[in-house]
Amino acid sequence: MCHAALEWSCSRAVSCADILAFAAHDNITLTGNVVYSVLAGRHNGRVSIEKDALDNLPPPMFTAQQLIDRFKNRTITTEEMVLLSGAHTAGRSFSSSFIRRIWNGNTTIVDAGLSPSYAAQLRVLCPLNTSQATAPIDPGSPNMLDNNYYKLLPRGMGLFFSDNQLRVDGNLNVLVNRFAANETLWKERFAAAMVKMGRIHVQTGSCGQVRLNCNVVNPTLSSVCLADSVEEDGLVAKS
Repeated sequence: MCHAALEWSCSRAVSCADILAFAAHDNITLTGNVVYSVLAGRHNGRVSIEKDALDNLPPPMFTAQQLIDRFKNRTITTEEMVLLSGAHTAGRSFSSSFIRRIWNGNTTIVDAGLSPSYAAQLRVLCPLNTSQATAPIDPGSPNMLDNNYYKLLPRGMGLFFSDNQLRVDGNLNVLVNRFAANETLWKERFAAAMVKMGRIHVQTGSCGQVRLNCNVVNPTLSSVCLADSVEEDGLVAKS
């Protein structure tokens, strides 16, 4: 509906990629009172491959080193990776992302980094042989963007195996403790990390297109850049 309304008002002016960036910005502002400028001017690509997207996202079973390496490949530093992980303070997850931490066949199993009482709560929310049930990633404040995520990790309440890796890795745990102790610091640096992440592999100018339908490439031919080409000069700040 949002994109249809934009197309009706000003056709081919706002891309689906920018709409996602604006939506993330507004969600962060409304749930966490974090104010920052979001860059605009992105174009959509002409090719979308699900595997490429999945290959770029860190799975919930990644180790600390795998997390560091995956983000480093996208120019995100270790500190920025820990900052961005704090977004897990809001939202829910399907049980398929953590069910192996709480069930083993027909018996219960508790991951060494998972609190037994928390695991018991998760088993109630996500019974055996289900993958569609969901649980809040941060059971303390699931609808707020705050630093509670970092406070839960020392208590064995990181929902994903990858969350717990931030606690068990000594260098990452230093950052966890720092952001747990200072919410203002985390929010300031989190906003900066979001802006930086929003510039990764952006297409503007002669690259890509502004789609009429977010699910479908425009039927007419348009200028195309090579897959690895990036133009950032067209990005402008929007509050």
